[in-house]
Amino acid sequence: MEDNSLNREVCLSILKEFTQNESLLKHAYAVETCVRAYAEKLGEEVEYWGNVALLHDFDYEKFPTAEEHPFMGEKILRERGFDESFTKAILSHADYSGEPRNTMLKKVLFACDELAGFITAVAYVRPSRTVDEVEVKSVLKKMKDKAFARQVNREDIQNGAAGLEVSLEEHIQFCINAMRKNKEQLGL
Repeated sequence: MEDNSLNREVCLSILKEFTQNESLLKHAYAVETCVRAYAEKLGEEVEYWGNVALLHDFDYEKFPTAEEHPFMGEKILRERGFDESFTKAILSHADYSGEPRNTMLKKVLFACDELAGFITAVAYVRPSRTVDEVEVKSVLKKMKDKAFARQVNREDIQNGAAGLEVSLEEHIQFCINAMRKNKEQLGL
C-alpha cells in the first residue's frame, strides 16, 4: 500500500471527504500552517508534519464525541495506509486519548491546535478581520476574557507552549507570524 503521509493532495482529499464545515476546514489549514512553520524551524519533514496537522480533526464533523474523535480518524487513516507514527501523533492531540506526547511532532501539534483557533477568533474581532492586526498582547488580553471564544481551552494553550519549552509570548508570536504568511488560504 502506498504511503500517503507525504502526499498533501491525498490528505486534502481525505479532509474534504469527511469535512464540509468551512470553519473546520479553516481550522485544519491554520493548524497545518503553524505546524509546518515549526517543522521548518526545527529541521523536520515539513510535508509529513503538515499533513498530520491537516488531518488532526478530519473525523470531527462526522464523529464529534470524545468516544469517537480522534479514534475513528486513527482507524480510518490506518485502513488507508498511514503509518503508526502519523496516526499516533493525531491521537496525541486529545488529552483523553491516553497517547503520550513523547515526540516533538506530538508536542507541536498539541501546542498549535487550540492556539491557531484562538488567533483566528482574535483576528475576526479586529476591525479589518485580518491576522495582520493581531498582536501578542491582544491575544493574551483575550485569553483572560473567559466569555471570548469560550470553547478554546486556555490551559491547553499554556501547556502547549510549556511542552515546547518556549514562553507563551514567543509561541503566540511564532504562530501569528506563520498565519500571516498564509493569510489568504486562511481567509484572514
